[in-house]
Amino acid sequence: MKIKVFYTKKFIKQVSKLEKNLQKDVYGKVSEFQNSNNHKRLEVHKLKNDLKKFYSFSVNYKIRIRFIFEKDRKSATLLQVGDRGIYK
Repeated sequence: MKIKVFYTKKFIKQVSKLEKNLQKDVYGKVSEFQNSNNHKRLEVHKLKNDLKKFYSFSVNYKIRIRFIFEKDRKSATLLQVGDRGIYK
């Protein structure tokens, strides 16, 4: 299934501050994320406790993307990108 992706201004601003190679990696992973068959490989997971309405997946060992699924789960809004500090 193809996931439609929306970006917050904050997400776009955070990506623009990353190195060019890392920006390419971020958008590459977002492209992979749009195919729901890749979610297991991307380790898409629901967060816990105070963040339980959010989900996350990894760009690399250090960088994560935090997002929410819309009710139909056919679309997602990407909220933040960064290290584990995005969970605070």
